[in-house]
Amino acid sequence: MSVRDQLLDALRDPASVGDQRMRGLIETLERDCPADLLQRPEPLKGVWELRWSSSRAPYLRVTPWIDNLQVLDPAGGRAMNLLRPSGAFAALGGIAVLARIEIEGVQRVAVNFERGGWIGPPLGGTRLRWLRRVSQSYPAWLDITVLDEELRLCRGQAGTLFALRRRQELSPDDLFALAGTVQPC
Repeated sequence: MSVRDQLLDALRDPASVGDQRMRGLIETLERDCPADLLQRPEPLKGVWELRWSSSRAPYLRVTPWIDNLQVLDPAGGRAMNLLRPSGAFAALGGIAVLARIEIEGVQRVAVNFERGGWIGPPLGGTRLRWLRRVSQSYPAWLDITVLDEELRLCRGQAGTLFALRRRQELSPDDLFALAGTVQPC
């Protein structure tokens, strides 16, 4: 079984694998299959679910009852992090942070956070939302170290490792619409 397949298998139940094994698989793939966003940025667009993180922050832990999603549209320059209940409860809404993004190099994506807050359930013909401007006092970025149609590995500016799997059944445009954003011109 390839290292990539081992990692994809481990991401089904990351708690059973252990952090050291996960880091080893990630570092091997980063060395053997580095991403090149300048040559191949297309796979970046989509809805990605966080399946493992080296962070201890509660909102970056994988749990079965929360979808931790990252929605990326690099051609449109937009992104969204979305925490919401999983399964049938997803329609209840969640917590979102919207950002502008730009590919800056072979692996680097610059992130400028703009708005964040609560996206509520639909009520009548409208969706309840409470999003406020975010004041970003530091430059943020994400290095996409491995990227294909199903798997994305990345490192944040604080050194955090992330492993994400694509959610094919979710539409980036539908999720951006939840937050009240429109398709870029």
